[in-house]
Amino acid sequence: MSRLEVKTPGQAQAVVEQLYRNMERRIAASPPGLCPVDMALNFLDLCRAQTCGKCVPCRIGLTQLSNMIREVLDGEPDLGILRRIEKTAQVIVDTADCAIGTDAASLVLMGLKGFRDDYEEHILHHRCLGSLKNPVPCVALCPAGVDIPGYIALIGEGRCEDAVRLIRKDNPFPTACAYICEHPCEARCRRNMVDDALNIRGLKRYAVDQAGDVPQPKPAKATGKSVAIIGGGPGGLSAAYYLALMGHKVTVYEKQKALGGMMRYGIPSYRFPREKLDAEIASILSLGIEVHTGVNVGTDVSFDELKQEYDCLYLSIGAHTDKKTGIEGEDSLGVVSAVELLRHIGDNEMPDFTGQNVVVIGGGNVAMDVTRSAIRLGAEKVTCVYRRRQEDMTAQAEEVEGAIAEGAEVLTLQAPLRIEADENGHVAALWTQPQIIGEMDKAGRPRPGTADVEPLRIPADTIIVAIGQGIETRGLEQTGIKIQRGGALLADSSTQLPDMVGVFAGGDCVTGPATVIRAIAAGKAAAANIDEYLGFNHEIESEVKVPTPRCTDLRPRGRVNATERDACERKGDFQCIECGMTDQEAGQESSRCLRCDHFGYGIFKGGRVEKW
Repeated sequence: MSRLEVKTPGQAQAVVEQLYRNMERRIAASPPGLCPVDMALNFLDLCRAQTCGKCVPCRIGLTQLSNMIREVLDGEPDLGILRRIEKTAQVIVDTADCAIGTDAASLVLMGLKGFRDDYEEHILHHRCLGSLKNPVPCVALCPAGVDIPGYIALIGEGRCEDAVRLIRKDNPFPTACAYICEHPCEARCRRNMVDDALNIRGLKRYAVDQAGDVPQPKPAKATGKSVAIIGGGPGGLSAAYYLALMGHKVTVYEKQKALGGMMRYGIPSYRFPREKLDAEIASILSLGIEVHTGVNVGTDVSFDELKQEYDCLYLSIGAHTDKKTGIEGEDSLGVVSAVELLRHIGDNEMPDFTGQNVVVIGGGNVAMDVTRSAIRLGAEKVTCVYRRRQEDMTAQAEEVEGAIAEGAEVLTLQAPLRIEADENGHVAALWTQPQIIGEMDKAGRPRPGTADVEPLRIPADTIIVAIGQGIETRGLEQTGIKIQRGGALLADSSTQLPDMVGVFAGGDCVTGPATVIRAIAAGKAAAANIDEYLGFNHEIESEVKVPTPRCTDLRPRGRVNATERDACERKGDFQCIECGMTDQEAGQESSRCLRCDHFGYGIFKGGRVEKW
């Protein structure tokens, strides 16, 4: 008998660990539309299985909570049970010995607060508010509702032109989204249950690269109605595209020299080549859309004049102003906004940062864009300063990793304190206050607090401020347009402005700075509602036939990820950094799709939306 022994995992524990991993994948693949009360019960039961049973709150309280929620699902009790659930959960939070119990009860309280109406519906009407509708996850999470399983199936058959046509039914910018979309569709891909989410954006990139120039469909018969689009970004051009297809006369007014909005003036060409953007815009304009660039509505032409001239207006002016840090020295020479810098780059007016120390303030995607652009503009050293941890950055992880690979320094837990200027008023350094990470905020990120450490001086020749964007609303309030707190335009879910007949608005100017695909979705919704307002009911559809699904091989298989040009090579120019898939890679990746549009709930709930 040994005094001590080396412990090794038994077979049972090895299987349990595998079950944990399978559970993680299944949770990651949970689609929208599931009953939240049922999910809350299952999470609670999982938490209950992890308790040691030592303390009464866990041993008895969690069991009682589980029983009460089960009664709610059975539709047996009255509304008074919700108060009992709440009180029981709160007692567990206050008295449980460890986090196993308190966290489990907190989840129940969170659910009671977040979907109380679902609890009440089960009790009063014995049904789920979701009516058991479980949509195709990728389609449901795409803001524009693109038929993702459909075009992936077409790619698998080698029909890339048809894939582009199918995408255009819901999104007139397949190329733009193939290069720069943040792919929310991948977040809940059911393939997560098997191995990993499909590389949906990568497959879209393959489709548009292979398809080349795909002719646009023929517009409907002219209606005699006219619509003015104010703003030539992704949202405005999307609305213009679908309204033109419906037969309406569309005119776009754009303040900048060229169309594209933040796709041109916010996203550098190394992410989205300008020739690709220009070709896609030209394809949209081929439907007969009239364009006036360099026109500032409110100065060059009045809002009232447009209202009188056109039957309907759509405001999609984006969020193109910068936000200030509010720190001392911000007005020093050499301090520029990220919005201003990217606007110059978009107009091919390249600043020269040769030999400079460039400091970027911010941690979002825009901050990464200007960080990587500064490297390409010749900066000797580029430092990105952020007040939280690197893992708390809102920028995509691959963007941060790409910036570091190209030579940027990411300096975290440093809050901007003041800007030091020389005797000529030019920036000399950024002073920061070191931070210590603290309690979680409402978004689940830990808040930074002041650390008991001396301020840090960071030498700088140029400081780029990338802490957010604002909306230019000067002149709009005088027209009667209501402005929300924070500067966004007030529009309802149909994109119509209240108390403003015939005027619609959408995109960043309503939601605040968001993504290209969300602006496209707003333009699509606006087009449908404007068409209805004008007295029509045109339907947008695609005549593309999607291949019949086949039983696929469900053996776990690795995801095909995009490759990039070598960092030492790519950081010297603004050429596209990402490489597309090969034929072999696209064939393998497309075969991983589970075709949720046909199998499972997809077949019961209509599966594919063929027209809108």
